[in-house]
Amino acid sequence: MTTTAQPYSAVDGAEAWRAAGWWRDETILHDLRRWAALRPERPALVCYSGADARTVGYAELARRVDRLAVGLLRLGVRRGDVVTLQLPNSWELVALCLAAARIGAVAGPVVPTMRRREVEFMTRLTGSPVYIAAAEVRGFSYDEMSAEVAAAVPTLRHRVLLGGDGALTAGALDFTRDLYGPEPDPALLASLDALEAGPDDPAQIMFTSGTTGEPKGVVHSHNTLYAMNKAQADVLGLTGDEITAMGSPTTHQAGFTWNFVMPMLLGATAVQVDRWDAERMLGILQEQRVTFFMGAPTFLSDLIDAQRRTPHDLSALRSFATGSAPIAPLLVEDADVVLGCRVYALWGMTENGCVTVTRPGQPPLRAAESDGTAVPGMEVRITGKEGGPVPPGGSGRLQVRGAAQCLGYFRRPEVYAASVTADGWFDTGDLARDDGHGGIRIAGRVKDMIVRGAENIPVVEVEGALLRHPAVKDVAVVGYPDARLGERACAFLVTDGAELGLPDVRAHLAGLGMAKTYWPERVELLPELPRTPSGKIQKFVLRELLSDRSGPLAPLGPSPAGRPRV
Repeated sequence: MTTTAQPYSAVDGAEAWRAAGWWRDETILHDLRRWAALRPERPALVCYSGADARTVGYAELARRVDRLAVGLLRLGVRRGDVVTLQLPNSWELVALCLAAARIGAVAGPVVPTMRRREVEFMTRLTGSPVYIAAAEVRGFSYDEMSAEVAAAVPTLRHRVLLGGDGALTAGALDFTRDLYGPEPDPALLASLDALEAGPDDPAQIMFTSGTTGEPKGVVHSHNTLYAMNKAQADVLGLTGDEITAMGSPTTHQAGFTWNFVMPMLLGATAVQVDRWDAERMLGILQEQRVTFFMGAPTFLSDLIDAQRRTPHDLSALRSFATGSAPIAPLLVEDADVVLGCRVYALWGMTENGCVTVTRPGQPPLRAAESDGTAVPGMEVRITGKEGGPVPPGGSGRLQVRGAAQCLGYFRRPEVYAASVTADGWFDTGDLARDDGHGGIRIAGRVKDMIVRGAENIPVVEVEGALLRHPAVKDVAVVGYPDARLGERACAFLVTDGAELGLPDVRAHLAGLGMAKTYWPERVELLPELPRTPSGKIQKFVLRELLSDRSGPLAPLGPSPAGRPRV
């Protein structure tokens, strides 16, 4: 199966995408200045930190970006340098990403849950000269951690920290006093236009979120980011009147694109919230009249449960885009009845953003049956063994190419090259099938495939079936070794309190008419599933739990930074 958007080849891609309008000769900085001139008082950002909310208009944001750009120059940051940003959602994070581009540097967002091992790996690989973070967040000291990282990474010359009440470790710089506060040097301000990044320059190095435990530094240009954000806005009919929000960190690709780049491209308003709390988010959605929300199905489920407990006025909320896991039909229906919004299912990666999505003109329940069709500017295809055709009803490897595809993996060109065909198709590592409507349905990861007695188990299909049980709130199916069959399947379930066992699960699947060969042979109940900050399930953690013990599993420990995993 192949669905086609625009012609592409590895040789003439840039020229073709420019001709088709998916690449341009501007960057997000041009968007910022455009809206600063046309809509100077329009809120670009509404940032919630604790009980405080701060609004920053477009004109004010442009001034703050230039001030921070000069501050980075004073610290010795130069063109091509990676500015490591491990900040919670805030105006400072957005402005620093833009300030890096203003001097030709590259934003290096790092999700706040990453710790010394990961941050040291990332800063060492990128050769980053500066690390910027909050001094402390919910009891964890980024000040102390970054001091240890700086001692181990020779290139990391500066640590800049927000807050801390002046009590920072030796060598740390204060954000206000040392970076943002000093009056900008007029000569440095005048130099910014000549230093500014171009549309084909690297804009971002975003490390994969770690569902496999092997992060890679994905490099995007300003143009690849433009392509993915223009496409997703176009297909969902989003405009400059939107007020967007998310539950994920802006340092993750989903948050970076859907709740930073896209609203700025449109001249819309992005609501940035520093931590996830469903009850608090409902109040924010009501107060700010949010029209569009993006997040994993767990965020949607949390909001529905919270709205049932304490109803809020969500009459402005029209759309909820979600992906990264199967969406239960009941969740789609509840979103309509309880939240009053339409759900759209999407599929994408750090490497290419939103590649497929369901459409407004389709039946609402399509979001529970499909992962959508390709957005303009992107192509998808499903290939069988050795690149051959996929048998009817079967699944194969999902490959993509197009204007939003990343430039590669930072300083790991051989790893990226191994995933790309000679004519530009990127092997996503996902398995998919034809959804019967011209789109795709994800069937699992190649690495997640369970082969039981030479029979491939369609993991995502089983998970989707289990989500149709009224007591199941979350699910993950993983394989475990078996001497006779090679592998067997274990279903990890999060329920509404019901004590579901293997007989209950098998009776449910039998009632749906699912083949017995696909049924799990083990069921484990957990209070929550291990997830990345964007909501993706970390199946490698579940496999490790299975390998560590043969009896019932103990509950998972607390989530990093206190964020619930579900």
